Amino acid sequence: METSWLEMRWARPFYLVFVSFLTLVLLQAIKLFLRRQQLLRDLRPFPGPSPLHWLTGHQKLFRDGDFESIEEFVKKYPCGFPAWIGPFEVFFQIYDPDYAKTFLSRTDPKSQYLYRFLASLLGEGLLSLHGIRWSQHRRLITPAFNFNILKSHTSVMAQSVNVMLDKWEKVCGAQESVLEVFEDISLMSLDTLMKCTFSRETNCQINSSHDHYAKGLCESSEIVYNRLFRFLYHSDIIFKFSPEKRRLQKIIKTLHQYTDQIIRERRKALKDEKEHGKTGNRKFRDFLDILLSAQDEHGNSFSDADLYAEVNTFMVAGQDTVGGSLAWLLHLLAQNPEHQERCREEIMDILGDGSSITWDHLGEMTYTTMCIKESLRLCPTVFSLARQLSQPITFPDGRSLPAGVTVSLNIWGLHHNPAVWENPQVFDPLRFSPDNYDKRHSHSFLPFSGGPRNCIGQHFAMTELKVAIAMILLRFKITPDPTRPLTIVPKILLKPKNGLYLSLKKIS
Repeated sequence: METSWLEMRWARPFYLVFVSFLTLVLLQAIKLFLRRQQLLRDLRPFPGPSPLHWLTGHQKLFRDGDFESIEEFVKKYPCGFPAWIGPFEVFFQIYDPDYAKTFLSRTDPKSQYLYRFLASLLGEGLLSLHGIRWSQHRRLITPAFNFNILKSHTSVMAQSVNVMLDKWEKVCGAQESVLEVFEDISLMSLDTLMKCTFSRETNCQINSSHDHYAKGLCESSEIVYNRLFRFLYHSDIIFKFSPEKRRLQKIIKTLHQYTDQIIRERRKALKDEKEHGKTGNRKFRDFLDILLSAQDEHGNSFSDADLYAEVNTFMVAGQDTVGGSLAWLLHLLAQNPEHQERCREEIMDILGDGSSITWDHLGEMTYTTMCIKESLRLCPTVFSLARQLSQPITFPDGRSLPAGVTVSLNIWGLHHNPAVWENPQVFDPLRFSPDNYDKRHSHSFLPFSGGPRNCIGQHFAMTELKVAIAMILLRFKITPDPTRPLTIVPKILLKPKNGLYLSLKKIS
């Protein structure tokens, strides 16, 4: 009688391994099935749109930036709806100001998905930390954004903007010309950041060797965002063997070399100053000085890893967010020439020929500030933020979500919610006039988030935006290029899909 291969001694270990593997797969399948059933029960009080695909859910909607569909959902499903990212994960989207107020008043940790994916790029800094370590880092970094320091930044910001405008003048001459401005704005923002927060002259707007940094930021954010909305890439093992992983590793190496050079140069300068009894040429303690001092004072509680994480975080957040916000502001003022002209008249009345700009001037730019805020409402560069509930949450209407659910505050949806804003698609700066201040909900406008974890750099950002738009409008009239309409896409931050083209005419 012939012996079955299963009865052969050599085959038994393979048989056991095969059975064990099938058992693990079955257990994992049961676990995922039970998770989906639990999520369906938890989300029953919140109706929402059916998944666009049985396997991928709504991920294409968010990955491709279908903002019109999102706005339709905002109208149809008051307060929030569950967005399925694959068959077993949900980001519960909220866009109601009362929901936002309840959500932001808590100290839930950031979502494990996006910030876990960002960890290799940024490290564990303010964006991803929570609890005691977050409080410690926030306390140590806050002095870098003191108003006295921001005042000293005003003239430095103006210098960087003028470098960009001189480039535009050389291209345009006396003729009206169409330029792609997003790349120039990104480099100007990087130049400003390097000067103000790291006291470092790079000439990055002229020296093309710095282009790789700005481009690397853009590419890395695209890879991380795409990973977030491809649920198979949530697995580190699967992502490890993808081409995107290899691209990301190369980009991260380049970005970290840039950061490392900044820190090493500053440490050497401080060491030389100490050895020779000099104080250096800096007129104020900048962001990096404060971080290095914190490390000296707190030793192991603020390690090299913490230092590098905060520098990386601020390099990315400070450069990319402000540059994007300025680009959308220019786009909207080009689309609305009457508001552009009113801003220009106000700025001319305050600055004259613009030969100098001071901190006090910025406070007088009332209408311009209203236009900036309306731009941040219509095109919030940070269009959503997500946290994972550490405890159950009950919203003002009595509906609840259990601990463990990922809640995403959809800032775009909030700012375009017709239940919150009248005619939300219309550019109307008067929404932010002093007369309307008391009419708005405290959490209806959140370009810098809110609550205890609001953006630490928001005053820096507003200062840079005011300086930049004032200098630009004094020298150029801006109109849209009808042949190249703007398409906005989400890549962690809002980005122009094919650049931002504007027609510029020098004001004589």
